[in-house]
Amino acid sequence: MNAQMGTFILIGSFVGLMLLKFPITFSLFISSIFTAIYLHIPLMSIVQRLVSGVNSFSLLAIPFFILSGEIMSQGGISRRLVGFANALIGWVRGGLAQVNILASMFFGGISGSAVADVSSIGAMLIPMMVDDGYDADFSVAVTVTSACQGVLIPPSHNMIIFAMAAGGGVSVGKLFLGGLIPGVGLGLFLMIPTAILAYKRGYPKQKPYGWKKSLLLARDAFFGLFTIIIIMGGVISGVFTATESAAVAAVYAFVITFFVYREIPVKQMWPILSNSLRTLAMVMSLIAAASSFGYLMAYLRIPQAVTNGLLTITENKIALILLINLMLLVLGTVMDMAPLIIITTPILYPVVVGYLGMDPIQFGVMLILNLAIGLTTPPVGSALFVGCSIGKISIETATKAVLPFYVVMVMDLLLVTFIPAMTLWLPKVMM
Repeated sequence: MNAQMGTFILIGSFVGLMLLKFPITFSLFISSIFTAIYLHIPLMSIVQRLVSGVNSFSLLAIPFFILSGEIMSQGGISRRLVGFANALIGWVRGGLAQVNILASMFFGGISGSAVADVSSIGAMLIPMMVDDGYDADFSVAVTVTSACQGVLIPPSHNMIIFAMAAGGGVSVGKLFLGGLIPGVGLGLFLMIPTAILAYKRGYPKQKPYGWKKSLLLARDAFFGLFTIIIIMGGVISGVFTATESAAVAAVYAFVITFFVYREIPVKQMWPILSNSLRTLAMVMSLIAAASSFGYLMAYLRIPQAVTNGLLTITENKIALILLINLMLLVLGTVMDMAPLIIITTPILYPVVVGYLGMDPIQFGVMLILNLAIGLTTPPVGSALFVGCSIGKISIETATKAVLPFYVVMVMDLLLVTFIPAMTLWLPKVMM
């Protein structure tokens, strides 16, 4: 069979189905079926790839992380994190916007999801900011871009997906640590345009809290933030694997939410489980479908063809890495993060790690940061869509407001790309 025609069928049918607005999971699966039929590959092999794609012990961490994040987001942790962030930084000019960024930094260490961050923190802070005199588009822009910290600051189930897509030889614990400095750095960078715009537009300050109230808010937020210590401490010390730490975090979140905070009744656990199951079904079905798609890409030797194609454009390593970043940024605007990680990792891994000599941890963080920026960009930026829905503004209006924040996000990306210590220093020191 003609490999070129097989490649055309695989990629062409996938793009065509996406343009027809088929869900990504079905687009990946159907294009895999079409290609397998043309190549005379038994369809049972495709089904087996679907199953083997999710038959991994490390992937067990994903449902536990999703569940613990869902429990904490509905159990009052968002409000407590916002209160604590307000006590720390709310007194500066444009304080609520800075609180938004800091609260997203804290919440990202619990949920590991940008969309969950926007849904939880944004639902609270966007209306609050608008009522306090902030422009709606600015409020949405701050919320959406700061939520990207959630996919970098551990725990991030996207890092688990990357470790699996990279062949299982990449340490999830090191990936978690590798994303910490870029994630916190992203938040600090976002505070710069936020402060400039706040002073320029005369946004209000919050009333400073006294020491007594600040300590009370810190105490209330501590139990939620301790989830991060459980996950990271367990993984770094070797007491837990990433999967075991996720399970412990889910149990801890349950105890804290229902027996310490006690803001919601135990019967609320059923809707929480339902929401978690819905999210899990979407994530795991994407992983399964993308696995069959990735199998056919390997069969057709598409990764090798892409490697050769990139090297024919330029052999300059700096130009090549910039070209890869640009390609990932563009792909992130039209496709969701999880399938892109599974599809692009085996294609780019030989180029970036093999030819360019980049450490797999650095590559993983760079890849995820690129795709995180895609979550804030039209036409498929899921975090942007959620933020616009909460703020009741159009995608076009929000995109214009996000432009100054894109600049500092790309700055963080370039630092991750060209300064290995950004991602490798903590893993080397701690593990």
